[in-house]
Amino acid sequence: MKFGDLSVKKHRLVIGGCDTVELAKKYGTPLYVFDVDRAVGTAKAYVDILKREYPDFTVCYASKAFSCTGIYGLLAPLGVGADVVSGGELYTALKGGMPPDMIYFHGNNKTEEEIVYALDSGVECFVADSERELYLINKHARSPQNVLIRVNPGVEAHTHRFIQTTTIDSKFGFSIPDGTAEEVIRSLGRYENVRFKGIACHIGSQIFEPQSFDIAIDKTVDFIKRLNTLGIQAERLDLGGGFGIHYIEQDKPLTPEQYMSNSVAHLKEAIARSGIKPPRLIVEPGRSIVGEAGITLYTVGAIKTIKNVKTYAAVDGGMFDNPRVMLYDAQYTAVVADRADVENTHKYSLAGKCCESGDILLDGIDLPELKSGDIVAVLSTGAYHYSMASNYNRNLVPPVVAVKNGQSSYMVKPQTYEDLTRNDVTPVFAEDKV
Repeated sequence: MKFGDLSVKKHRLVIGGCDTVELAKKYGTPLYVFDVDRAVGTAKAYVDILKREYPDFTVCYASKAFSCTGIYGLLAPLGVGADVVSGGELYTALKGGMPPDMIYFHGNNKTEEEIVYALDSGVECFVADSERELYLINKHARSPQNVLIRVNPGVEAHTHRFIQTTTIDSKFGFSIPDGTAEEVIRSLGRYENVRFKGIACHIGSQIFEPQSFDIAIDKTVDFIKRLNTLGIQAERLDLGGGFGIHYIEQDKPLTPEQYMSNSVAHLKEAIARSGIKPPRLIVEPGRSIVGEAGITLYTVGAIKTIKNVKTYAAVDGGMFDNPRVMLYDAQYTAVVADRADVENTHKYSLAGKCCESGDILLDGIDLPELKSGDIVAVLSTGAYHYSMASNYNRNLVPPVVAVKNGQSSYMVKPQTYEDLTRNDVTPVFAEDKV
């Protein structure tokens, strides 16, 4: 078996040179495991291909995929910046060593406090998504602040409808087709502390076919040409991310090199056709850097067979560490950690431990016969798992353990029950003191 950088040795699943059964024994389960070399190698692939084919570029890691201080410490030395969407992500990126002049601040409803914090921190650029945001940036900036305007080019990427972001009714971006984007950009002259640098778009997530990106490039380049006729220069073009990864056998993602080569070739053609000045290209991979670098380990508990219906195998995790199944009907591949290359002979519904009937991590998956105490590894969980995890049912968010060259170390330490109640207080009212 070979899945990304995972391997099997003596029937056992190995990640980053570490035996997953031994990891489960050492750190407990549920456990997020993160392959450092896999993530760094993927990020470097984006940088290297753009250095060769489009040298005026910035790669920004999309923090929402997986944000902790450690990830920025790995990526910043590669020259990779950060796309953040909240004050918390900004704080984490800065604490992790990400230079503020490599940070782009996204988000469709940044609060006034977040905008002030970002300005004080010296972020490189805001990606503005509302007129209110432009007003607040102008109000609080002490000098002209770099701003990209997020536009909606009206491209419907072939992905789950909840993660399409440029459909006509999307909450994100100013529409190009209805003229709103042009109107907003033309009005920027009234803001003395807003410096227009270009446009940004993001068409969705988990996209496999390059045609969606090609259409977005055509529409945004045509829009830049239109702005040029108005005497407005767009120096930067942010095409976002959304590059798909491998979750199940049917998924056929491109490599970073293929995604970038296809997009750069099409961008160069569009630039030549339109006659615009080549803009700085910004791309924002997130899931594709960390997604396949992570797995989650669970311990099987109760096994319950409903005759002629199905067999449930319950694990010690669930929707609190992976809400994507309930949100997007996400699908995964899983293996039994100590029998990873053994024939699959039984069908199971891998159930979570939360008090929700819908808390099913994998429904109808083929595995070797399970017994209580088995360790099951769910693959490609490096993106949108730790970052979306919650304490639902007062479960603890699992820790993250980084692995490299057969060594392991915490990247995020375990929560404790004390952590759960740390900020809880019993309310006291004046009448209670009488």
